[in-house]
Amino acid sequence: MGHRILALNPGGGSTKVALYEDSKAAHEDKIRHPAEEIAGFSSTLEQLDYRREAIDSLLDAWKVDKTTLSAVVGRGGPFKPLVSGTYRVNERMLSDIREGRVAADHPSNLGALLAAEIASPLGIPAFIVDPVSVDEFIPESRISGMPEIERRSLSHALNMKMVGRKAAAQLGNPYKELNLVIAHLGTGISIGAHRKGRQIDVNNANDGGPLSPQRTGYLPVTQLVKLCFSGSYDEEALKKKITKEGGLLAYLGSDDISPLYRKAEAGDEKVALVLRAMVQQIAKEIAAQSAVLDGQLDAIVLTGGMAHEPGLIKDISKKIKFITDNILVFPGEDELEALALGALRVLTGEEEAMTYE
Repeated sequence: MGHRILALNPGGGSTKVALYEDSKAAHEDKIRHPAEEIAGFSSTLEQLDYRREAIDSLLDAWKVDKTTLSAVVGRGGPFKPLVSGTYRVNERMLSDIREGRVAADHPSNLGALLAAEIASPLGIPAFIVDPVSVDEFIPESRISGMPEIERRSLSHALNMKMVGRKAAAQLGNPYKELNLVIAHLGTGISIGAHRKGRQIDVNNANDGGPLSPQRTGYLPVTQLVKLCFSGSYDEEALKKKITKEGGLLAYLGSDDISPLYRKAEAGDEKVALVLRAMVQQIAKEIAAQSAVLDGQLDAIVLTGGMAHEPGLIKDISKKIKFITDNILVFPGEDELEALALGALRVLTGEEEAMTYE
């Protein structure tokens, strides 16, 4: 028997679970958590036992003998800045999560806790891989324009790093020898400049970048300041409006890209206009990240859930083909695979596990 790896990806309304035997998925499923049940918890950490029980039930249904597992790997949350890699879950990491020393209260924080709870009694390692706080910025990327505010590296690093490796395999060169602009097109949009295996710049999807299905992206700053002091919103309400109720959802009442494209094709001018605006903003950010690489790039890579929509990919490609004709598309968010392969690289000795300090 090879390495059996249990991969866990807790999200807002679901927990994705997969059992990998080396690099192949033997089982994979999504546990859906009803909104009314999630609403009953006052914080993400309170959901730990609830989600653990759901995972145990799924493993029982799969008839998985936990004693055959080699490792458990969970999605990494918005921790402090970390370099890319696979991290062994240790007490320092768990303590930071439990005591709130993280950038946000996000379901991904449960990944390390769930992995540790399952792995510890079995005496096997627990890992996280490429958390959203992967930070490989060059100094220039941290400068914001206001000394009191520093640009932060928060992105869909897990999926972006994996598709970077997939693109490298397709191009026939190691990821660490390539220059790539990778655009993760999801509920939020992260577009990063990858130079020789390091993401040296990326837009923080909560702070800027293109408008997306739920997020506003960049906003006119002086108008935003005026809105902040209008008395219409408190801090939490305005953050929610920017990160969960903005973008396509705010303009069109939907964050589902494919039905919106069908509406535009059927002649809905408002929908068509907003979609063109999003495409324009995505293309602008791709061009900006290409400039970070001095225009010296091997490919532009498009990924994420919205990359399943052919109309969107066609429209973006039209606007960016002047940069390069080498545009690669990897639709979806194969984060469970990315987690399992990250753990496998450590188990096989291809990489050493990083230490969280």
